[in-house]
Amino acid sequence: MSNSLALVIALPLLAAFLLQPLAQQLGVGREQRSVAIQLYAQLTIAVTLWITLMLGNGVEQQPLSVMMGGFSAPMGINLYLDRLSLLLLVATQLALLLLWPADATPRIHALMLLLSASSMGLALSGDLFNLYVFYELLAVATFGLVAANSSRSAPLISFRYLLISGLGSVLALSGIALIYSHTGSLNLADISATLQHGDAELPLAAFILILLGIGVKAELFAVNGWVPEVYAIISPRLSALLAGVVSKLAVVVIVRVLLMLFPHPEAAQVLLVLGILGVISGELAAWRAQDLRRMLAYSSIGQLGMIFIAFSLSLEFGMLMGLLLSLHHMVVKPGLFMLTAGKSKRWHMALFVLFALSLVGVPPLPGFWVKLSLLTGLVEAGGALNQLALIVFLGATVIEASYLFRVLQNTLPNPPAVDEGHLTVGWNGLVGVLLGGVLVVTTLSVDPVLEQLKQISSQAGDRNLLISSVVTPSAEQQMVVERDK
Repeated sequence: MSNSLALVIALPLLAAFLLQPLAQQLGVGREQRSVAIQLYAQLTIAVTLWITLMLGNGVEQQPLSVMMGGFSAPMGINLYLDRLSLLLLVATQLALLLLWPADATPRIHALMLLLSASSMGLALSGDLFNLYVFYELLAVATFGLVAANSSRSAPLISFRYLLISGLGSVLALSGIALIYSHTGSLNLADISATLQHGDAELPLAAFILILLGIGVKAELFAVNGWVPEVYAIISPRLSALLAGVVSKLAVVVIVRVLLMLFPHPEAAQVLLVLGILGVISGELAAWRAQDLRRMLAYSSIGQLGMIFIAFSLSLEFGMLMGLLLSLHHMVVKPGLFMLTAGKSKRWHMALFVLFALSLVGVPPLPGFWVKLSLLTGLVEAGGALNQLALIVFLGATVIEASYLFRVLQNTLPNPPAVDEGHLTVGWNGLVGVLLGGVLVVTTLSVDPVLEQLKQISSQAGDRNLLISSVVTPSAEQQMVVERDK
């Protein structure tokens, strides 16, 4: 059963490979064929969700580590499922089911399946080689989706995006090569054990290279120039998916590398400085933007900067704060992007107000408690950089409130027309309503949600648990490997 974890990645890849021949064999009309292909793709994601939930039942106490082919660490491909990976997988799969493009061509569906497989691979990979492979697959899929846009500016924008992604790939590969040259291994748990025993020391340059390389997808400062251009031309569903889910997967990859391989103050300070610069550049650009979707794109850059600031704090507290901010952004930002689709209605404005209030941090919405906790953590951390981050954080909140409520001010004098006859929602609106419902439910159950996330962040930050789960597997895991052989 443990090797079933590989199916979470393999099934979307196989489905993408078979999709084009399947589309050619379907003899029905064009509209019916489009519906059938979309159902085929979404059913594939639904199956991976079912497999994930089945395998996730036992990871509360002990993560699941699978060495493909029966190899022992550090050899072979390592898939690692802990509570954080489980949370990201389920969130990714649900987002894919909700945000899957409608009336798309078979090529778009195949690219979406490739994006699905690579996203889930990033969440599960336990070694640097596979992280790089899935990062490349993700870059190919997202580039193809951007290039397939019908906008006249799409070729130029996709070419710029390709150049930035290519630069990120080179930087990430260079950092991985540095790590391998110092440790002779690519497995995260094995490298962590080597570092823990003092057998090697990794240069900070390796972390910076990986940070900038993977940071392309995480909307990190200095390598996020593609964000406003791409989000302005792609569909709201794809914008919601990239901003809400894909960027968080890249952030988690960076944090895993930081926690497991570079638990040093210097690495955290680099993360903190780039986070501060991301907040400043993103929020100021959002304040100047006149187009709503570009405004949300720049705002996403600022929010990701806040997440990097949170992760730069102490191990236990920083992991929890970063996770809270990431999940909050994963709900609010897709909701805002989905509201940009179609004609605005009065209930659209109500949802926009709800998301905006939580993003700014108005009590009792979840955004308030997360921001209050982060402010408290920055005050307690002390130091010049943390105090600067505190000032930037407060200033960014004011700027954020300014441009979000400017949107409302410009809209309220000319309110959207009331629906006649019956309320028309549509799928995009329904997704916005569901995300708004998640926000309301979280507001009413803050304490139990916070307790669960504390346990998840504690397990994710436990280096010894990672090492014992992968490098020295339990007797039960050894029995599973022998049985699989």
